[in-house]
Amino acid sequence: QQQLVESGGGSVQTGQSLRLSCTASRDISSVTCMAWFRQAPGKEREGVAAISTDAGRLTYYNIFAKDRFTIFHDDPKSTVSLQMDSLKPEDTAMYYCAAAYLISCDSWSHYTYWGQGTQVTVSS
Repeated sequence: QQQLVESGGGSVQTGQSLRLSCTASRDISSVTCMAWFRQAPGKEREGVAAISTDAGRLTYYNIFAKDRFTIFHDDPKSTVSLQMDSLKPEDTAMYYCAAAYLISCDSWSHYTYWGQGTQVTVSS
């Protein structure tokens, strides 16, 4: 059973928007943090944005995502979404949903559950 299932990737042009979504299976629906990572060809995986699943909904953004991307969590559906606006060619990457039981959701190296990824391609 796939514990995290992503959707919403695709190909867009510079300046356009995409929304990625990820749903957690019931057995990990109580995780404290959900996040999005990305990995471009030849580069290391990097954290994009994270959110706590408690009522506080604390959010964390990598510097490149702070003004263009928004992460939000829909508790009843155990779903985390990433709204990406003003996309640039350098945003082209495989985007991965991740989840974990963490105290601080910006502990990027400690995520334990991963989706299979969804491709985002931005052309100029």
